[in-house]
Amino acid sequence: MIDYELGAVQARFADIIWEHQPVSSGELVRICEKELNWKKPTTYTVLRKLCEKGLFVNEDGAVKALVSRDEYYSGKSTQFVAEAFGGSLPAFIAAFTSGRKLSEAEAADILAMIEASRT
Repeated sequence: MIDYELGAVQARFADIIWEHQPVSSGELVRICEKELNWKKPTTYTVLRKLCEKGLFVNEDGAVKALVSRDEYYSGKSTQFVAEAFGGSLPAFIAAFTSGRKLSEAEAADILAMIEASRT
């Protein structure tokens, strides 16, 4: 089972992997040193934690995603709706839209998504 809980630093690191995958672990260390100012042990520690969460794999020095960025955020959204709204998508939409008015384009997009999901 995938653990969808990522802190800000882990999420940024995951984005780096998604952007560069498949990436050698050595190249990942160089990227993280440049973009995050991390040392090699930090990169490998965070990588190990994300591998344990089921998001990535480091095999033979190559790091690649087991879960795409879109799959991750879809799962995270589903988990949020389940936890915060008892799995009720209508309750989520009601909460999300309360206090703000949808534009015609937003309403049309949402209706199109609903129709597309029914077929």
